[in-house]
Amino acid sequence: MSGSLKLGFMPLDDAAGLIVAKALGFFDDEGLEVELSREASWATIRDKVAVGALDGAHMLAPMVLAQSLGIGGEATAMIAPLALATDGAAITLSTRLGLGPSPSRAGLADLVAERREMDASLLTFGVVFPFSIHNYLLRLWVAEAGLDPDRDVRIVVAPPPRMAELLAGGVIEGFCVGEPWNAVAVNAGAGVVAARAGEIAPGAPDKVFGVTRAWAQANPETLQAVLRALLRALAWADDAENREALAALLAEPQHVGVASDAIAAGLRHVVFHRGGAARPDRAQATWLLEQMRRWGQIPPDADIQSALAVYAPEMHDQAAVLA
Repeated sequence: MSGSLKLGFMPLDDAAGLIVAKALGFFDDEGLEVELSREASWATIRDKVAVGALDGAHMLAPMVLAQSLGIGGEATAMIAPLALATDGAAITLSTRLGLGPSPSRAGLADLVAERREMDASLLTFGVVFPFSIHNYLLRLWVAEAGLDPDRDVRIVVAPPPRMAELLAGGVIEGFCVGEPWNAVAVNAGAGVVAARAGEIAPGAPDKVFGVTRAWAQANPETLQAVLRALLRALAWADDAENREALAALLAEPQHVGVASDAIAAGLRHVVFHRGGAARPDRAQATWLLEQMRRWGQIPPDADIQSALAVYAPEMHDQAAVLA
């Protein structure tokens, strides 16, 4: 078993599984020497995992499906043996829009209509990656307002840590991102949360632990050891008694690196382990693929069955017996 690994993550509350497993010695307990690498963007994580610069990573759930299908980049067979979090994303709108403390879909629709009459530019919203739950949640919320997300608003991509800054600077008028970046925008007075993932699509998959299929096949024992450590970490993170310590750990500069109160505010909404949240469900993969098809990201004849095989609940189940 190869015990030296480099695992990537983005600075988000839902990277807690990897960060806790490293900090609390759960990887060490499995005989693993793990280096965590904080990355700059989701595209960087995707590409580094694909070429082997990272052995595995905290990844967007739809991204591993797209990567396996060769959509948006070179095809790389992927495995998602563990879900890392659900329900941690939210849609935040700029306070400059004047939609009040609880912006509604109806209010957004009225604002879009007013701007159209004035021949003003489209509202610009940020998402973290084209193949992300954040893109789909935003599109669903906009569509439920009676708007066309491809015609009535403009959607751009930006890394999660830049979202609050772009909102405060007036570059974008809203975003959908994981915590703590919604809380950071709210605490700065720049934004107000309009909707949370749990309200739009409860339990929808957000992040997974991803590895290439080739790496998984070459390192089955190491993968199981990683999964056991991560399952312990996710259970620890979901324990209410540990949330204060978790917020402090995530606040460290090498991890998320923002104030612990913002992190704690966001953690109230994230589900890591309870209710079977860590088990990658192929029904969730089906829902994601349906969103990808609805929004024109994959053709009608895409090989859905091969994409569903990316989700590997049997690997989770094997690890859970001994975790």
